[in-house]
Amino acid sequence: MLRRKKILTVVLTVIMTASLSACKAATNGGSDSKGKIDTSKFVTVNYVMLGNKPTNGQNEKVEKKWNAYLKKKLNANLKIDWVEWADWSTKYNLLLASGQSLDLIITASDWLDMWPNAQKGAFMNLDDLLPKYAPKTYASIPKEDWEQCKYNGKIIAIPEDQYTQWTNHGFMYRGDWAKEFGITTPIKDWTTFGKYLQGIKDHKKGVIPWDIAGGGYSQFGGWVNSKTMEIPIDGIPATCNLQALLNAKSADDPYTVVNPFNEETLIDYAKTMKQWGDAGYWRQDVLNYKGDSLTQAKAGKNGTIQHHTQTYLGDWYQMKQNQPSSDLKFFPFSAESNNLVSISITHGATSVGASSKNPERALMIYDLIRNDKKMYDYVNYGLEGVQYVLKDGKRALPDGYNDAKDSYSSGFWGGRNDKLEIQSATTYPDYKKLYAEYDKIKKPYPYGRFVFDKTNVDSELSACSDVISKYLPAISFGKAGDPVKAVSDFRAKLKGAGIDKIVAEAQKQLNAYKKLVEGK
Repeated sequence: MLRRKKILTVVLTVIMTASLSACKAATNGGSDSKGKIDTSKFVTVNYVMLGNKPTNGQNEKVEKKWNAYLKKKLNANLKIDWVEWADWSTKYNLLLASGQSLDLIITASDWLDMWPNAQKGAFMNLDDLLPKYAPKTYASIPKEDWEQCKYNGKIIAIPEDQYTQWTNHGFMYRGDWAKEFGITTPIKDWTTFGKYLQGIKDHKKGVIPWDIAGGGYSQFGGWVNSKTMEIPIDGIPATCNLQALLNAKSADDPYTVVNPFNEETLIDYAKTMKQWGDAGYWRQDVLNYKGDSLTQAKAGKNGTIQHHTQTYLGDWYQMKQNQPSSDLKFFPFSAESNNLVSISITHGATSVGASSKNPERALMIYDLIRNDKKMYDYVNYGLEGVQYVLKDGKRALPDGYNDAKDSYSSGFWGGRNDKLEIQSATTYPDYKKLYAEYDKIKKPYPYGRFVFDKTNVDSELSACSDVISKYLPAISFGKAGDPVKAVSDFRAKLKGAGIDKIVAEAQKQLNAYKKLVEGK
């Protein structure tokens, strides 16, 4: 009898404990006994975004609207936590390593250290959560796309796989000026582009051919893109100015590692940049200059903006408004070689922080942003009548719109959806034609499931990154003296920092990845 009482006591204790746990789970977004998600506890979910926090008060007004909607739909609020562009890479990675409760996090495999942060345990495994708390998103993403979001066999990110974009870089230039200089066909090579720059130098007094803040060196990647068939091996980190430290031989041979700094290409680049610098195509103090190329171009004082296709689509309109005759054109670096690889579906992605206190509600909010028209418009576009009006099915600027007073941005790059997009009336009108040209030559992205483990070369990666940051800007703007000697010194420093060890480790891991892809 005594034994039966003890057993009954244990059973009752287990039942009570389970009931309490179920109640606790339910108030945090769990389910009741009928499987219905309980959102009775009000929560605030944070979303880590990249960008400078807007200061004109418009974001607060939009957040108030979406939070009223979220309160009604999910009994929750959504707050953006901004990581601003100044020293963004360091601040972002430190935030993810801090252990504080982060709910939704913008991430990317090719420029925002998604895999290194996954290796550090920054992200929550989502396999069990997604079907229940983000069911529309989960069902809409193909199995093969989910495979590209797994670390150690578990989903750690949601891809932006249903939004069309191109982030291949190039030079924007004034088409009206190019015609003045006798360049009557689209620029597709660096030699012709140099002639355009010289035309500005010769004929446009008071204009800097390429007014650029010279602390970076991203044009080196563009030079390699134009002059070789090499492609970056995304996921092998270097610095914020290079998406990848090492390249593969080509899109047709993506498993053979090459070191772009150890080839004749770099010497040719260094010589050309020295010639451009000596010719005065940029400021004498370019390495210390902090100005903005677009701002100077809109003022008619700069002839070149270097960025990617998506930026061009918007800058075209801004130039049209500020320099009506400018006819802004785009020279994609891939044009000279037809060397173009499709963008990774995790170029923009969203993860959930490993220490999130509200992962269930966070995913429910994400599911709403990605699939609910009203929430999508709030987050991506702001308020109709303030940030935009609809004209002929497109987003146009309202009468009296003032950018400083009325602009809005959420920094949401982790789940946009073509089905819900409203085309902007201020986008380059022939963008579909441009996309079609890219589609003709694009190669499939080859590294969707490649996760580079930097454990064995972590110190070498850091050392090489420091060398690149110290030497490559001066080479890139003709400020390093004799280009051949500068490249020789640069290579010696990279070798001393351990780049050969990184190459060997990358090749070893790519060999294993090749077997995975080929099913061997």
